[in-house]
Amino acid sequence: MNFGWIAAYWPLLVAGAVQTVLLLVISVVFGFILAIGLARAQVSGPRWLAWPAKIFCTFLRGTPLLIQLWLFYYGVGSLMTMIPGLRGSFLWPVLREGFFFAAVSFTLNYAAYEAEVLRGALLSVPKGELEAGRAFGMSPGKLFRRIWLPRAIRIALPTIAGEIVLQLKATPLAFTVTVMDLYAVAYKVRQDTLLVYEPLLVVTVFYVLVTMLIVRALRLVEAQVPIRR
Repeated sequence: MNFGWIAAYWPLLVAGAVQTVLLLVISVVFGFILAIGLARAQVSGPRWLAWPAKIFCTFLRGTPLLIQLWLFYYGVGSLMTMIPGLRGSFLWPVLREGFFFAAVSFTLNYAAYEAEVLRGALLSVPKGELEAGRAFGMSPGKLFRRIWLPRAIRIALPTIAGEIVLQLKATPLAFTVTVMDLYAVAYKVRQDTLLVYEPLLVVTVFYVLVTMLIVRALRLVEAQVPIRR
């Protein structure tokens, strides 16, 4: 085993790790926010909102993430160049990068999966707790914010932890749209040095460590808010 290359490539490794973590954080945070709306629309929304939310989740959960990523990058990306004035706008430096399309596709995909998790959790909240909130005169919005959603999140915490780990393991797909994440750095090292196993071992250790941190953090959260069934 030869790990001498790390001394020359450590700045790229750090930058790649930052890109990977940033992609994970963006997709999980914004995806979860979107998932809340999608789940509520399916559980208690009117039909004109429930059906589009259901179709959205079914479509994104039923197609490979790699295909969705390529559709955004090669499809939507090519169409954006036809928008008049976009290339000269302040948004173009962001919109032209593969990271933007990766973040959007990862966020939407995560939202679709998490919406189904939250939908099941919302339906599993005891009806008596919701009736108690209504008896206190809570409006539907306040009832959802203070009782229904927090209770559902507590129930879904173990599943949410697993979904975040799965999202982390999906991040190497961003390499296919020119994002210089940690896997892309390992690929570059392999091309430059002809070393195969060593760069992949470094990537593997990184993913294992981040997974352990995610699981540990969510277990601490779960310990603070125990799930009562």
